[in-house]
Amino acid sequence: MQNTLYTITGTITLKKGAGRSLKAGGMWVYDNEIASMDGSVQDGGLVHVLDFDGFFLGTGFINRRSKITVRLLARRKDTVIDDAFWEKRVRDAWEYRKQTVDTGSCRIIFGEADWFPGLVVDKFSDVLVVESLALGIDRFKPLILDILRRVLAEDGIPVRGIYERSDAKVRLQEGMERFKGFLSEPFDTRVQIEENGVKYLVDVQDGQKTGFFLDQKNNRAAIHRICAGKRVLDCFTHTGSFALNAGKAGAADVLGVDASQTGIDMAEENARLNGLQDKVRFTCADVFDLLPRLEAEGERYGVVILDPPAFTKSRNSIKNAVKGYREINLRGLKLVEDGGFLVTCSCSHFMDPELFAKTIREAAHGAHKRLRQVYFGTQCCDHPILWAADESYYLKFYIFQVREEI
Repeated sequence: MQNTLYTITGTITLKKGAGRSLKAGGMWVYDNEIASMDGSVQDGGLVHVLDFDGFFLGTGFINRRSKITVRLLARRKDTVIDDAFWEKRVRDAWEYRKQTVDTGSCRIIFGEADWFPGLVVDKFSDVLVVESLALGIDRFKPLILDILRRVLAEDGIPVRGIYERSDAKVRLQEGMERFKGFLSEPFDTRVQIEENGVKYLVDVQDGQKTGFFLDQKNNRAAIHRICAGKRVLDCFTHTGSFALNAGKAGAADVLGVDASQTGIDMAEENARLNGLQDKVRFTCADVFDLLPRLEAEGERYGVVILDPPAFTKSRNSIKNAVKGYREINLRGLKLVEDGGFLVTCSCSHFMDPELFAKTIREAAHGAHKRLRQVYFGTQCCDHPILWAADESYYLKFYIFQVREEI
């Protein structure tokens, strides 16, 4: 008997001239691109997508409550979507990580970039943390996780527990309830991991996102050479990751700043875990308020690190985001001693690389500084960037040497 999860519930036909992003390699069909729907279309179910002239474009999940109405799963007409289809995708995702990244802690599934639309799975040591943000993939979540546990076990990696962090507001836009809780027997949700020789306690239950920002792994390693012997200021430190890397690299003194006292408490615990509590200190403060005060007090640092949260999550608020990035970079630059380094990044997809670079240039001009680019990075390779699917590229990371205007 056929599994009804795999039943094609209808056909979507696009308007003439619509679907340009999809045809260029993108993964989404928006509500305003659809001309008609035929069949017994069921939200969360599978549909075929046709161009206006009947040309087959692919198969995907539909959700009429979402502006992203169809999330593509496959482009070939002869692709069979069944249990074997999901098993191959899970195995492909895991094999890719084994070839490219330290798998002690890593992102195993990264949504559309791994062809799992709307699904994220992070591995923290022997614990998996899941975020499901699309109705269609949510229906297959138990199957995908069962396959993943089996695939990891084949490599001698037992999974102690699984925790779901599907508590983002975007779930509501999909007509889904926000959910947070165990998908396995309960376990201690404070998990110890190690990355770049630094140990961390990760709170998968109450930490931001899935508990830890794995995407900065390579960028955290990139700051080691520039921090030795320096005074370092780490802004938006979260649970102390950049600050601790600076301390591990031999910085003389490190101050980490974050507006969350919960984050600061965890950062201090992480410092003790690494024996760095004497040189890496933390304070709870609003960075926008603190930086002008440090400047007025005449403080200067060999390295200033700016790792803010996304200032915009939509195109509508991009102007305000630009102001925020310009302000924070200008203030940070004024605190860098001549010949020191600015480390700055943006994790907003809508702050595209050209706009971010332009904003940094404007900040440097306003601060009367000259910048020499030392390093450019993006998200770690366990968060792969799928070309032609722009939504998978979001992190821009720079290291600059800062010189006074001559």
